[in-house]
Amino acid sequence: MDFLQNHIEALIFCSPNPIKVKELKACLSEMFEADVPEKDIEEALKRLEAKFESEEFSFGLSSSGGGYQFLTKPAYQASIGIMLKQQSKRRLSTSALETLSIIAYKQPVTKSDVESIRGVNCDYAVQKLLEKGLLEIKGKSESIGRPLLYGTSDFFMEYFGINSLNELPTPKDFTPADDNSIGEESEN
Repeated sequence: MDFLQNHIEALIFCSPNPIKVKELKACLSEMFEADVPEKDIEEALKRLEAKFESEEFSFGLSSSGGGYQFLTKPAYQASIGIMLKQQSKRRLSTSALETLSIIAYKQPVTKSDVESIRGVNCDYAVQKLLEKGLLEIKGKSESIGRPLLYGTSDFFMEYFGINSLNELPTPKDFTPADDNSIGEESEN
């Protein structure tokens, strides 16, 4: 088992941008508490390139931007394009997220209650959230006109990766941002 190669593979996998040999060397030298020669790193990179050339893998090691990164192979471009298109349809707008968060914390709640908190009409946001399956109608209110009550669906929990509404963050989980300096000049 090639420990150096495995560590390099892990570093490349975790890096959001192409990682340079110098960066690999710095990480590995700190990890092993000893100088790791660039020659050894470059040899391990060649072995990794050869390993991922196989048809067995849908991605390969690519040299770009002065560093190395894993990229999917061109043969899989069509399926990746479809997935990215579908994911972009699932993104929520800011107004939809605001509406959804109010409903998640206050449920069951009427649309007029959400509108009074947000200060704007939320018909469109509620309709889109219902279409996406993140909200569901929980019944009717006992107030005048018997408006619909909205709450989150089981898909809401799956979408946000939680098992229970108790896992939603509480206000104490949020700390005020000290770096919010609107109106102040930066010292550059």
